[in-house]
Amino acid sequence: WAQLQAISPDAKLGHGVETAPGVVIAPGAEIGEGTRLGPGVVIGPNVAIGRRCEIGANVCISHAYIGDRVVILPGAQIGQPGFGFATTGEDYVKVPQLGRVIVQDDVEIGAATTIDRGALGDTVIGEGSKLDNLIMIAHNCKIGRHCVVAGQTGMAGSVVLEDGVVLAGQVGLGDHTRVGARARMGARSGTGSSIFLEGGQDYGGAPAKPVREWARELHAVTRLARQRKQDKND
Repeated sequence: WAQLQAISPDAKLGHGVETAPGVVIAPGAEIGEGTRLGPGVVIGPNVAIGRRCEIGANVCISHAYIGDRVVILPGAQIGQPGFGFATTGEDYVKVPQLGRVIVQDDVEIGAATTIDRGALGDTVIGEGSKLDNLIMIAHNCKIGRHCVVAGQTGMAGSVVLEDGVVLAGQVGLGDHTRVGARARMGARSGTGSSIFLEGGQDYGGAPAKPVREWARELHAVTRLARQRKQDKND
């Protein structure tokens, strides 16, 4: 296996670290004791990964600090540059992305999920949060502790989820949205930019609103559609 790896002599590997074929570890990286890296994992310069983590095949991590007991499933991409451009009026210029990704202890990150590094500050995934497969988390997002985010959810830049938020599948959150603690959002619900959703409530629809209000509106629209059809038949 040693011939199939590229592990820098300047990297620091703790006791019991396991590396599968094809692993690349750049200079200055630190891997905590008991952590296991699957085939094709790439760890960038100065990345720090804690103890007893499980890093799946073909995961790429750069510009990041990863806590203890973190599970990252195959194909996840962590610490890539965020989607930041400024217009000149005729063209677009890339805005430098200078922050990091901070993943706290006991987080799970699903397969093919992408978490961008911050532009100036850091992107943060709070302790104990669980992220499903195929999630997009843009630069500067802050996810609180013990949040649950289902697959195909997308968060634009600078979204904040307070502690205990639950997002169902395919939720979409516009930039600078803030979701209060222990709020829950139903599947395919979403917001525009700079929206605040109060904590402790259930939300549905797009734009998202309290679920009872959303259900009443759906019922009213259905009733109107039936009435219109009946009027045409009469």
